[in-house]
Amino acid sequence: MSTEWIYGFHAVTTVLRSRPSDIQSLLLDAQRNDGRAKSLIAVAQEHGITVQRVPRSRLDAIIPDGRSQGVVAEVLMGTAQGESALTDLLDGLEGPPFLLILDGVQDPHNLGACLRTAEAAGVNAVIAPKDRAVGLTATVRKVAAGAVERVAFFQVTNLARSLRELKERGVWLVGLAGDGEKSLYETSLTGPLAVVLGAEGSGLRRLTAELCDFKVHIPMVGGTESVNVSVATGIALFEAVRQRRFASR
Repeated sequence: MSTEWIYGFHAVTTVLRSRPSDIQSLLLDAQRNDGRAKSLIAVAQEHGITVQRVPRSRLDAIIPDGRSQGVVAEVLMGTAQGESALTDLLDGLEGPPFLLILDGVQDPHNLGACLRTAEAAGVNAVIAPKDRAVGLTATVRKVAAGAVERVAFFQVTNLARSLRELKERGVWLVGLAGDGEKSLYETSLTGPLAVVLGAEGSGLRRLTAELCDFKVHIPMVGGTESVNVSVATGIALFEAVRQRRFASR
């Protein structure tokens, strides 16, 4: 099985806690003796994992430009789940589904930020296509700050088919688009829900947009015409969180 390098204290600590058996090696800057380093060593010791103290130059050779924060871990590569696992997750939910669908996000920083926001909002699953979209890279994991280990991520072969299957389950598909008929804030986001966003720049693909039950827009007050996909994700998901909390009272 192939491995990948995870880096940064938050991402490495999360993997230590959630998947310790997948860690093949753990390298820490020999000069780091601060609180974060001591905390990471303590977690590693709890799981019987040896921390190798190495020169910073060795870490920079693995993760260049000083981005490692002084810690890297070689981990068995985690993969996104597929359609059958998504079906199992949906069948096992006790409440109405709350999903995020990303139609072709290609920037790993955007995907990482979206996953982090989705986890914070309590989303049950994030769904993306396998083709023309970024997967779970090391950069995605770093930006997600541990959220990759806590929110289910699925990459499906045929996104349109998956959207139709969600509709058959009674899940409402709400797509964000600049030409959306209604404002996000005038739209009910309670009940079985999938918030759907498109790729950077191009937005929702035609068929994806056609399959959405509603297309909504985020009202812009200033001169900016649109916001980054990860920012839009945060706005939409937490508006849904707000509505769902009031609806449950």
